[in-house]
Amino acid sequence: MADVFIGLMSGTSRDGIDAAAVTFGERRVELLATQSHPYPDALSNALDDAIALPDGVPLDTLGELDAWVGEVFGRAAKALIRELPDAGADVVAIGSHGQTVRHAPDAKHPFSLQLGCGARIAEAAGVRTVSDFRAADIAAGGQGAPLVPPFHRWLFGADGQRVAVVNIGGIANVTLITGDEAVAGFDTGPGNTLMDAWTRRHRERPFDDRGQWAESADADAALLERLLDDAYFARPAPKSTGFEYFNLDWLEQHPLGDAASVQATLLQLSARTIADAVASHGAERVLVCGGGVHNAALMRAMADALPGVPVQSTETRGLHPDWVEAVAFAWLARERLANRPGNVPAVTGASRPVCLGTVHAATR
Repeated sequence: MADVFIGLMSGTSRDGIDAAAVTFGERRVELLATQSHPYPDALSNALDDAIALPDGVPLDTLGELDAWVGEVFGRAAKALIRELPDAGADVVAIGSHGQTVRHAPDAKHPFSLQLGCGARIAEAAGVRTVSDFRAADIAAGGQGAPLVPPFHRWLFGADGQRVAVVNIGGIANVTLITGDEAVAGFDTGPGNTLMDAWTRRHRERPFDDRGQWAESADADAALLERLLDDAYFARPAPKSTGFEYFNLDWLEQHPLGDAASVQATLLQLSARTIADAVASHGAERVLVCGGGVHNAALMRAMADALPGVPVQSTETRGLHPDWVEAVAFAWLARERLANRPGNVPAVTGASRPVCLGTVHAATR
């Protein structure tokens, strides 16, 4: 059997762990098994508290969260391995993104902090684990994000078209590909994060199912223009961002009206900023992955903003949109073990290509 790699991913929405076991062929992926694991309530609450009030997180708490997330990731990997033939005898490595709790590439001493101790994952799963993918790129002067464009290029970039691959998680990022070359990639701004936060506050639900609440009202055109006027959107790439910037405090700097109208406006904000990035590239096709693909209203708004350009799920190109990011980190683990650079300096702003990730040997 071909070498098996496992990818573990938890995004800025913090809704749990996506785990995917895959083999890689000639620019193709075979999904062998997938699972989603919600965080235990106690861990989810502790992460929410740490992210909401970062200045008040004791060092002991941060250390324990790193170990705790690693243990939960490790159990997720072990559960997935049990689904594989011969209990995962062919698993070569795990690639773990971890859980981002702070992304500060523009700080005086730049950093991006992902919790989830790689040594704990390797111990729990009994498999060599690659983690901490962002640090090497930041050390080389990059943003440490986005890291998925080289995988997008490898999988989606061989048909000669100008393709935009859009991942809509809490934050949305775009990879702009011409033929076999990744020409650009950056965070466009909020994907689901503002819509989810506003829904939790006003509807006591984790997200706006299929965008139905947003579609129940008209967007506030004046508010939308004020939000679009934020300097981040006009800033040239390389650039990356996170919930540290795009959150309800950011939103509430502006006068807000009816809650449903605000939700409709936030949906249009995500759609417009993504569409503007795609249009600037002259993309002939848009492939969408991440949780935002399930927001039918958002997908329609993006299509409306890009007349004549097909806006489709990555499933049309052979990979289900829910698993693209997890598979990307399995692929990045493969690249690390082969000692191949995993970043694209034109995307992250790094001074040179570097190998990404720290390797933790299996202990048994």
